Amino acid sequence: CQYSCKNIPVQFSVNILFFFTMAVPPTYADLGKSAKDIFNKGYGFGMVKLDVKTKSASGVEFKTSGSSNTDTSKVAGSLETKYKRPEYGLTFTEKWNTDNTLGTEITVEDQIAKGLKLTFDTTFSPNTGKKSGKVKTAYKHEYVNLGCDVDFDFAGPTIHGAAVVGYEGWLAGYQMSFDTAKSKMIQNNFAIGYKTGDFQLHTNINNGAEFGGSIYQKVSNHLETAVSLAWTAGNNNTQFGIGAKYQLDKDASINAKVNNNSLVGVGYTQTLRPGVKLTLSGLVDGKNINAGGHKLGLGLELEA
Repeated sequence: CQYSCKNIPVQFSVNILFFFTMAVPPTYADLGKSAKDIFNKGYGFGMVKLDVKTKSASGVEFKTSGSSNTDTSKVAGSLETKYKRPEYGLTFTEKWNTDNTLGTEITVEDQIAKGLKLTFDTTFSPNTGKKSGKVKTAYKHEYVNLGCDVDFDFAGPTIHGAAVVGYEGWLAGYQMSFDTAKSKMIQNNFAIGYKTGDFQLHTNINNGAEFGGSIYQKVSNHLETAVSLAWTAGNNNTQFGIGAKYQLDKDASINAKVNNNSLVGVGYTQTLRPGVKLTLSGLVDGKNINAGGHKLGLGLELEA
């Protein structure tokens, strides 16, 4: 008993060490995600939107979404059902939208190998008879996150690949797309970043011509800020934006952002009660305040 008690602290310290030094990096699409969320989440300019999420007693998840564009008056909707079998690592997803497109997705995770995720995704449009299929593979492990997707087409599949490696907060990623029908590289992207608990830095180069970067900082438990830059070779216009999110209390938050085109966006999110969230947003063109054209947005999320 004395021997085993002595070894408990040693085992605990080893586990903590591995937890901090052997973290899995994010996917390529999630590089700089914290800054993107500051600029994208909490807004819905020019839209009236309703999202409803429910779950049946048998474990089937339902997600219904409907939106109306206040400029075009176009109404769009979608329905998604998801059923999970955790003991087999299986997830079945069925999708339908008002464009009359049907989708089926089957995902197998952590069964063939730990960290390996396989997804089979198919879509079908009854109106046009158009069919598409995609096989996605993803593998994540300490210091590395890999992904390879194949879009199947009668002319020839398109291969999408991505890889991210990370070490002690530093992140480096590469993303590519290759069209086998044309034997041509259609996407060639690089990214470098640095991530800590309250600070993230991200830069990227897309196809050797588009340059971007973002900085995210969690100033306090209530305030998060972000800065975004974008520039295209051959174009003298640089896109610049500043955004912030302030948590008023546990149920309410306010978002604000502004860019170099004098577009000012403000969003307010309030949890009315558990499972009911209301979002109000507005976009103002600072250069043409009297000319109108400003946009308002309303969003309601229900979950049960």
